[in-house]
Amino acid sequence: MSFKDNNEVRVRFAPSPTGFLHVGGLRTALFNYLFARKNSGKFILRIEDTDRKRYIPGAMENLTSTLKILGLHYDEGPDVGGNYGPYIQSERTELYRKFAKKLVNSGNAYYCFCSAERLKNLREEQRKSKLDPMYDGKCRNLSKDEIEEKLRLNIPFVIRLKFPKEGKTIFYDKIREKVEVENSLVDDQVLIKSDGFPTYHLANVVDDHLMKITHIIRGEEWLSSVPKHFFLYKSFGWEIPKLVHLPLLLNPDRSKLSKRQGDVAVENYLEKGYLPEALINFIALLGWHAPDDREIYSLKELEQAFSLKRINKSNAVFDIEKLNWMNGWYLRKLDINYIAEKAKPFFEKSGIDISDSKKYLMVIQNARVRVSSLSEIIEYSKMFYKDLDFTDEDRELINEENSQKIYSYLIDKLKGQESWSNDDINSLIKKAIGELGIKGKNFYFPVRLALFGKCHGPDLPAIIEILGREETIKRLKILINK
Repeated sequence: MSFKDNNEVRVRFAPSPTGFLHVGGLRTALFNYLFARKNSGKFILRIEDTDRKRYIPGAMENLTSTLKILGLHYDEGPDVGGNYGPYIQSERTELYRKFAKKLVNSGNAYYCFCSAERLKNLREEQRKSKLDPMYDGKCRNLSKDEIEEKLRLNIPFVIRLKFPKEGKTIFYDKIREKVEVENSLVDDQVLIKSDGFPTYHLANVVDDHLMKITHIIRGEEWLSSVPKHFFLYKSFGWEIPKLVHLPLLLNPDRSKLSKRQGDVAVENYLEKGYLPEALINFIALLGWHAPDDREIYSLKELEQAFSLKRINKSNAVFDIEKLNWMNGWYLRKLDINYIAEKAKPFFEKSGIDISDSKKYLMVIQNARVRVSSLSEIIEYSKMFYKDLDFTDEDRELINEENSQKIYSYLIDKLKGQESWSNDDINSLIKKAIGELGIKGKNFYFPVRLALFGKCHGPDLPAIIEILGREETIKRLKILINK
């Protein structure tokens, strides 16, 4: 049964376990996920681990964990099963060899016995001549007897695609529409390597067909591989899925997004205190726009709004300032208890005791309106838990006569303060200003410095409420000159 006979949309995210999940990979996963959900289809995770030299143990587990943290739950995959498994390519190698043999027998692929040294020299010569590195076809037309003799002698070989050298390959992409490629520019791609493992190109085509993938949504960098894949589908007599190649992600300077110019790992952003909701919202808008040009979307809202038609042809800029703004919005708007839970690891890492849950929630409420990431919350919270450090300039202000008068007055009044609401504290401050005759920054700066460690910061009632009566009096007493 071809996928034309099956009305169900089936898409896949097929990363290699070679390290972290790149933000570009996350966008690919997200767009596949959203398209599947919008069309009541299936979102499949397939691990393409046939490049054993680049394989990193634990990378697959980190990848699946990251997807789940972000809410991108797949319907089929290595750890959830499905009807078309296994979903790890290294467990399907016999299958790929079988299909490679079919290609050889049909004349659409061939054995190549060239040594690694010869291929290296060939590439160097081509580079010197300013030619694109391509296989020169030395083994393309070996006779049957030559092949059998080399196989009998156990000479190492690979299997290459016998790509036609005449004419053009024409295909259609949902974003770029009609695409034409001169066949003479396409290399005879290795399909099975000398270690017996398939390359991405063969495994990808075989698996997409057998897993009944209807739409291939992936990065623009794979566009140049389509002619090879197109020829493979044609050679097997299979129907090619619909193609969607996403625009590149760029740095603000318009260079391609890369690790050399900043963080590209999704894990790094999570570790720095970016919320999953903000990351998903931000990534969704990289190359896609909503009908009403909204910017804030929950994952559920994106599932309803997403459309392939609204993916841009032009490349998308990864603007960290916009991500910071969006993350700050979510920090302020999401439930306070959720933000407090997400912030806990940052407090634990800083060695701050947050066992007083009432105080902790007030600290989070104060800090979250001032920051753009969870990691920054510590900078606006540590002064409520740790002894304050003062500069020589700070101490000059603390030791001024007016400052000492304010501290003594507040200590005396706070001892007898029966109520402790914001209104009560506000009334006390107004009374102090009136009775002492010290107003404006001359009053607020020394008090905020004594309690918060900085002249600028939250309103005094908020600081005093968070510290509580005993800690407030203690901090003022410490600064009274004996």
